[in-house]
Amino acid sequence: MKTLIAGFGSIGRRHLNNLRALGENDLILYRTHHSTLSEDEIKEIPVETDLNAALAHKPDAVIIANPTALHLDVAIPCAEAGCSILMEKPISHSMARLEELQQALQKGGGQFLTGFQFRFHPALRQIKRWLSAEKIGTVTSVKSHWGEYLPNWHPWEDYRNSYSARPDLGGGVVNTLSHPFDYLRWLMGDVSSLFAITSSKGLNLAVEDTADILLHFTSGPCGNLHLDYLQRPPQHTLEIIGTLGSIFWDNATARARCYNSTHDVWEEYTPPAGFERNQLFLEEMAHFIRVVTKKETPLCTLEDGIAALKIALAVHRSAQEGCLVKF
Repeated sequence: MKTLIAGFGSIGRRHLNNLRALGENDLILYRTHHSTLSEDEIKEIPVETDLNAALAHKPDAVIIANPTALHLDVAIPCAEAGCSILMEKPISHSMARLEELQQALQKGGGQFLTGFQFRFHPALRQIKRWLSAEKIGTVTSVKSHWGEYLPNWHPWEDYRNSYSARPDLGGGVVNTLSHPFDYLRWLMGDVSSLFAITSSKGLNLAVEDTADILLHFTSGPCGNLHLDYLQRPPQHTLEIIGTLGSIFWDNATARARCYNSTHDVWEEYTPPAGFERNQLFLEEMAHFIRVVTKKETPLCTLEDGIAALKIALAVHRSAQEGCLVKF
């Protein structure tokens, strides 16, 4: 298939390399040349700086990998042109124009996949199976913690100028580390209400660098989610407590453990040998190719992306107004 990649930052480069690894070499780049990455690996790829010129190549699929606040400027014309879309999370920084995107997809007939790659984590998939089998009984609470030092993310650039640190580009820890909004919904169901506080004291940025969020799920459990741009060494963990046991996942080891009190045993799941972070993106891209070719339906839909965005926006509102937000 012919694939247009919009944006050549770190995630755009990752998607490009994964497409090549999967045998997809009919590629076009649409970019503004603001990226600080080396351009050696894209010398043979057509590059356009005008979106209409990029769409004139008639791509079958588009990877939206530009800054969050600019996603819809690219996605809507691409959807109208009939392209299928893989859009990086979050799908936007506001609800504006999302209905226009939905209408464009209906008009163009393309497919849409939201890029929450943790849906493809083998340990989280195992946790979903444990929950479905009620291995820990009725779930009563869940806690997710993700802290990671922003200045270490992209050593080749000044983190203060990155989209993650800029409000005009849709940055901030709530948007940038929004993966738990999706995987918690995927595992626990919809959120019925939340209360949040945020802070920007750690790195003195114009966006929040820390957020603590209390969640209540429609299915009953309470939730606690912590996000920050500060923690060293990084920590990304998930703990689920139920009436018969508990489940624990650590992203650093990629392993998950499940304790059942009835049998007083721990069951451990370890991903296949050789598993590493890029496998999530590679599995996501392979799935997207099958979505574009109508062999599969999207595992993470536009509606899933909108639901995660609504949670992020509710976090901002709760933190600003000091209120409980109900859905």
